[in-house]
Amino acid sequence: MFKRVAAILMLSVCLSANAVEIPVDARLDYNQGIDFYKLGMYERAIESFRSAIRTYPDYVDAYYNLATVLEYLKQYAEALNMYKQVYVRNPNDYEVVYKLALMSSKIEDYNQTSEYIKLIPPSSQYYQRALELSESCKLAVAAPPQKPVNAPSKIAQYSGVYESLPSPTGVTSDANGNLYVAAFSENVIYKITPDNKRQVFVKSDMISGPISLVSDGIGNIYVSNYSANNVVKITPQGELTVIIGRVDKPYGLHIDGNMLFVSCQGSNSVLRHRL
Repeated sequence: MFKRVAAILMLSVCLSANAVEIPVDARLDYNQGIDFYKLGMYERAIESFRSAIRTYPDYVDAYYNLATVLEYLKQYAEALNMYKQVYVRNPNDYEVVYKLALMSSKIEDYNQTSEYIKLIPPSSQYYQRALELSESCKLAVAAPPQKPVNAPSKIAQYSGVYESLPSPTGVTSDANGNLYVAAFSENVIYKITPDNKRQVFVKSDMISGPISLVSDGIGNIYVSNYSANNVVKITPQGELTVIIGRVDKPYGLHIDGNMLFVSCQGSNSVLRHRL
């Protein structure tokens, strides 16, 4: 990992001279992140890379380095998300495709691991490593870890009402039986546990006019921000990332496999986005 980061450090000098479209503040945060990494200050490196991305959301190198630090810290789900940001901007980077497969295997999403492996051509230097990963995943699939005896209770299977929710719009749930409700006027996502305990799950400037919610198979929640014209991903830990920007009045959301569909009222269209 360090070799790639160090190489990008040298690249950042070139960026300063040639890539004027990247704001100076973003480049400064990016280089600071590399410095923090070299000092072993990983949390501060993460925050610096995130700051660079907030300033310049298409900063591919910042996404990559953030992903590698998260991977090193074994925060595999969030590392996967950051590698995806690199992939959508450069789908021919087969090192990143391999990383997507590897991170998917770390969170035991072996179907997705297989899908990413299929994208790596035999001509790539990562093809052999992908084959080795495929073999190791077959072993993991053959002997999956057992579920805990005291599995979380599911959402109650009887009629009822959740009351006193301010301007509720989108609703979704997770595998643990938690219910999530978007409050449009408050720009808040509420969480209701199976025992009916209610709490604020997310309140952030990145939530603006939430309409629809949808969840994927690993606990991430996606929000259509009607007022902000974007779609935000929320990890189970509450980390927020804009995964689709410049969407004209996003409304309904639907997930089928690894594809996210977004209905866009402002453009009379439905957008599809590979997760």
